[in-house]
Amino acid sequence: MTLSMNRSSFRRFLACVSAIFIAQMIAALSVHPAYASDPPSYKRALPTAEVLLDAGHGGIDDGASYGGVLEKNINLAIAKKVYLLLNSEGIPTVLNRTGDYALSDDNRWHASRSRHRRDLSQRRQLTDEINVQILVSLHVNAGRNKNKRGPLVLHQDNEESVKLATCIQEALNRQQGTHAKPKLGKPFYLLNSVKRPAVIVEMGFITNAEDRAMLTDPQQQTAIAQAIVSGIRQYRERAAKQD
Repeated sequence: MTLSMNRSSFRRFLACVSAIFIAQMIAALSVHPAYASDPPSYKRALPTAEVLLDAGHGGIDDGASYGGVLEKNINLAIAKKVYLLLNSEGIPTVLNRTGDYALSDDNRWHASRSRHRRDLSQRRQLTDEINVQILVSLHVNAGRNKNKRGPLVLHQDNEESVKLATCIQEALNRQQGTHAKPKLGKPFYLLNSVKRPAVIVEMGFITNAEDRAMLTDPQQQTAIAQAIVSGIRQYRERAAKQD
């Protein structure tokens, strides 16, 4: 009889504990409904910046060359200087490569056998993934005519890109003593596919002795970087006045 009563009491005890536990769970959910309804926020999962700097070529892709001078190395050296200068002026900037490697190696989503296509699509994709305002792609020109020299900025077929190209072209013209005007870059993938204002900056001719000496000299690289930054700064100031 005593054993029967103990079992009955134990069952009532378990029922009571279960009821308390369920009540506490209901209360917790009612106090914090956001836990059950609000989706997680990924707003800061990716960086934001005003400028995306594209250091052209890299890795297996040397770009243009003359003797032992490679375009990819010039692009990266000057891009690093532009990156440091812009950020030091409070203009948030992202540099898409910081070493001698091909961006096509980072591309695991584009099912193409063409390394060149993977490289270009990776560069364009970054403008979608990272919230930037403008893209500035740095390159070095080459030509059969070794007397041809000077900077050239290529732009998209839209007003904002033309303004950006004009500002950078004028700054580089002052730095190098030239008088070129920016041109429409019709055949270039980045200019045709990037949705934001974008330009390709050909900083000089690797095939011209005078330009080549300038492009490979660290002090002159700094001068080129300062001119590009000056052009970007001027573009921002003009855009701010319009707003």
